[in-house]
Amino acid sequence: MMRTLSFATAAAVFMGLSLAPANAQDGYFAGKTIDVIVPFGPGGATFVSAKFLEPFFEKHLPGNPEINVIDRPGGGSLLGANWFEKNAKSDGTTILFTTSSTANPFVLGQKGVEYKLADYRVAYSHPFSAVAYVSPSTGVKSAAEIKDAKTPLIYGGIAAAASDLPGLLSFEVLDLDVKAVLGFNGRGPVRLAFEQGEVNLDYQFTPVYLTQVVPSVAAGTAVPLWTGGSTDADGKLTQRDPIAPELPSVFEVYEELNGSAPSGIEWEAFQGIASVTYAYGLTGYMKPDTPQEVLDIFAEAVAAINADPEFQAESEKVTNGARLNAGPATEAAIKAALSPSEAVKTYLRTLLSDKYGVKF
Repeated sequence: MMRTLSFATAAAVFMGLSLAPANAQDGYFAGKTIDVIVPFGPGGATFVSAKFLEPFFEKHLPGNPEINVIDRPGGGSLLGANWFEKNAKSDGTTILFTTSSTANPFVLGQKGVEYKLADYRVAYSHPFSAVAYVSPSTGVKSAAEIKDAKTPLIYGGIAAAASDLPGLLSFEVLDLDVKAVLGFNGRGPVRLAFEQGEVNLDYQFTPVYLTQVVPSVAAGTAVPLWTGGSTDADGKLTQRDPIAPELPSVFEVYEELNGSAPSGIEWEAFQGIASVTYAYGLTGYMKPDTPQEVLDIFAEAVAAINADPEFQAESEKVTNGARLNAGPATEAAIKAALSPSEAVKTYLRTLLSDKYGVKF
C-alpha cells in the first residue's frame, strides 16, 4: 500500500533523520571525511536524498567516516560536475552524487561538458523512478486506453534534454500523439498546472507521486498509467518498478498495445536514458582510478544499509521501500547507458533538435 504522508513530512524525514552513532571501528575510512558533491542547490531531490543517505553511510562504512554533503549548483549541474572532474580525489573520499540532468548533457555531447561520466566508477545508486498519470477528463481509465483519449494529450515539462527526456522518449516508444509544453521552472509548477487543467498528462518522480499525487488518485482527479520500469538480470527495463508494483512498465504497456516486445531505435534510446534517470536515478560516481577495494567496500556497505531495519523503515515512508544498488552489475548497466551507439546519439540529437528546438 502506498504511503500518503505530506511532502513536508517526507522532507522532514529526509532532512531531519538522526541515527544513534555506530560503534567506532578500524577500517579504510577511519578518521576520514567523505565529500559528497551535489551539483544542485539544497532542497532539491538530489540534495535531500544525499542527506537522507548520509547517516547510513557514516554508520556502515568501515571506520565510520564523516559524510559531508556539499552543494555546488550552477549550469544545470554542469558547474559542479566540471569541478569534480578537475578536483576530486581518487581514494573514495570525493563522490559526485547526481542525476540524469548531468548524465544527459554528457550523452548528448552538449557544450560546456568537461566531465567524463562514462569513465567514472559507480559507488552506488538510489532508484528514483517516475509515474505517468493522466487527467480523468481525457476519458482514459488505464494505460491500455491511452490511445483512445477523448481530448488531445498535453504534457508539461521543464526542458527536453534534461529529466523530461525519458518521459518524452516513452511517448515516442508508445507512438503517442502528445503536445509537450516546456519551460516550467520545476515539476511542482507542472503538477499545479495539471491540477488546474492546463495540462492533462504528467510524470512525477516517485517521492512526489507517493506524497502528492496518490491523494489525487484516491480522490478520482488523477489516473495512474505506468512507470519507467526497473531492470531485469540483463539490465533491461522490462520489469515492474518495485516502488509502484501495481502499475505496468513502459515495456509492458507497449506489449499490451502492440502484442510484441518493443524494439528499434526508439526503444534503445528510451532504454539508455530511462536507466540513468529512473532505475539508477541518483548515482554516486568516483574518479576512474579509484581502487577496486574502495568500490568493494561501498558495495558491502550498501548491502548492510539495505539490511538495516532503520533504513528500511525510513525508506518505506518516502520511496515505498526502494533499496540502494551497488556492485559490478550496477556499474556495468550505468556505463552501458552512458555509452549509447552512434545511431542512438544521432537519433536523440535529431529528435531534440527537430521536435523540441534544442540547440547543440
